[in-house]
Amino acid sequence: MRKVADIMTDEVVTVTVRDNIYEVAVKMKENDTGFIPVVEGDKLLGVITDRDLVIRCMAEKRPNSTAVDEIMTRGIKTASRDMSVDEAAELMAEQQIRRLPVTEGDRLIGIVSIGDLAVRNIFSDNAGEALSEISERVH
Repeated sequence: MRKVADIMTDEVVTVTVRDNIYEVAVKMKENDTGFIPVVEGDKLLGVITDRDLVIRCMAEKRPNSTAVDEIMTRGIKTASRDMSVDEAAELMAEQQIRRLPVTEGDRLIGIVSIGDLAVRNIFSDNAGEALSEISERVH
C-alpha cells in the first residue's frame, strides 16, 4: 500500500505570522499556488488559501498590511508520512479540502494535494468519488 511519503510535495512555500496578507498574495502568485502554510520555524500553525484572502480580507476591506494570523485557518487536519494514500484521500474528502499538510508531530514536512492523488490514480474508488465532488463543488 502506498504511503503519503511516496507522493507528497516536500518543497513547501510558507509564511510566518510576522508576514502580512500582501506578502502571502505575492507568494501565491510567484509560486502558482492558492495554499500557503503558516509556520513558526518548521512548526505548522495554520494555513491561508486564496479563498481566505478573498472572503476574510478583500470582502471585509482589510488593508494589505493585515497580519497573517488575523485571517489564517487554525486547527487544520494533517496527515502523517506513514498514512496510506487512501486514508489521506478519505480525510480530504471528509474535510472537503483540496490540500492536506503532512506533519511529523507539529513539524510541517510536506503537502498532499488532489493533483498528487489524481496524477497517480492511486486512491480507492470511494475516496476518488468523494474527492471528485470536492473539485466540482462551487463555493
